[in-house]
Amino acid sequence: MIPIETSRLLMRPLSVADAEPLAAVFSDPEVMRWSDGLLDAAGIRDWLGKRIAGDPLRPWIGPWAVVQKSTSNVIGYCGFFYFPDIIGLPETEIGFRLVRACWGQGLATEAARAALARGFDLYNLERVIALIAPENVASIRVAEKLGMRYEHDVMLEGYTYPDRVYVIHRPNRLC
Repeated sequence: MIPIETSRLLMRPLSVADAEPLAAVFSDPEVMRWSDGLLDAAGIRDWLGKRIAGDPLRPWIGPWAVVQKSTSNVIGYCGFFYFPDIIGLPETEIGFRLVRACWGQGLATEAARAALARGFDLYNLERVIALIAPENVASIRVAEKLGMRYEHDVMLEGYTYPDRVYVIHRPNRLC
């Protein structure tokens, strides 16, 4: 995965060295409120190992480490995840999580916007979704800033509430 640079962020491939800084993401109950739960050190290593290994059939799948340029700190992740069956269709999801200290600064929007541009321009994705809990107002706001629109609800296996599916399509190109 080729790194991405924005005005405030560098997004680069994940490495095993990211386990320690990502612990601030995966061990924070507020950050992980709308997820499968908290991860301990072994869970983080397992999550990283799967993401670093990647998907040979779908090289665009996988998140980048999000590094804040002003501090050189890893502040979270952002990238693509593959779901083989969302109401009968395979889908590519944009996903992101940042440490709580970086919330409210537009960094999640900046990271996700850059990832979407890469997905549409380099990986030729036609459609990208975001799966968001209805009460997760901050992530819904990010999705809407990205130009994503609510399409429908979906009940994912193992969840006790339906997620909302937000969608964005590849922009039409005139040339």
